[in-house]
Amino acid sequence: MLSAQQLRGVFPAIPTPVNPDDTINADAARALMRYLLKQGVDGVVPLGGTGEYGALSRAERIRMAEITAKEAAGKIPVIAGVLDPGYHDAMQAGKDFAAAGADGLLVLTPYYTNPTQGGIRDYFLRYADESPLPILIYEIPYRTRIAIAPEVLHELSKHERIIGMKACNTDMWHFLRTVAGVDESFAVLSGEDTLFPLHVAAGARGGIVVTATLLPTAWKKIYDLAREGKTQDALALHRSLIPLMNMAFAETNPGPMKSVMDLIDVHAPHMLAPLVQADPALSANLRAELEKQLDLFERKR
Repeated sequence: MLSAQQLRGVFPAIPTPVNPDDTINADAARALMRYLLKQGVDGVVPLGGTGEYGALSRAERIRMAEITAKEAAGKIPVIAGVLDPGYHDAMQAGKDFAAAGADGLLVLTPYYTNPTQGGIRDYFLRYADESPLPILIYEIPYRTRIAIAPEVLHELSKHERIIGMKACNTDMWHFLRTVAGVDESFAVLSGEDTLFPLHVAAGARGGIVVTATLLPTAWKKIYDLAREGKTQDALALHRSLIPLMNMAFAETNPGPMKSVMDLIDVHAPHMLAPLVQADPALSANLRAELEKQLDLFERKR
């Protein structure tokens, strides 16, 4: 059973390789997992926003979870995203992903209905009670328009089956208040590539990092430096990745990233509606930057 103690280090949020007919490109998905395992990541998170959860059919979501878990083969945790807005669909997704071999679930804050803080608390408590797997809370208010109060997160962190969270609230004061009051058994993971070393310095135990799909070694180095208290060194290394991050997020993720993943031998640039492929000029510039960073961090290891 996945525990908070295993939620340490760098967990790439991985895209879903798809064919032109919107089905999973299984060969590319396997190639991506082989690359990440070889680079020594600490876990993977399929089927989040980066994984285009909302655009995939339910059957293809399950298939992606199955492929990812089979390739992980118990070597690293697989934490599948659950991004449904309603409780019953979210619970069914969790059961499906558990049956597919996932180790944990990343459960999104319920959105669109504008719940109260009490409603959010009750939702996660009920989900944790009924879930077949341990869960992480996924707080990303710039997507859901719902922030979770630090005090609610403090309460939820005491539930034995709520083992952590992906923190995507870019308000550092909110982050600091959250970390200050969560249970010691609860792992706060940074969910922001752009704030990762600051989050680790402030108490995050690791992170769910989008561009770690492309450059896992670089992100693991940043994590190690920040964890060791070498914050300035971590920030300097992080600063060198700002051009890549600027381009990776210049259009809606994962469009730019998918367009250059052939550089890590993952050949699946297709996007799912309503997202479209990245602008060719942006893709070309990102490709040049990624080639430079791969030479620095991956190919010369």
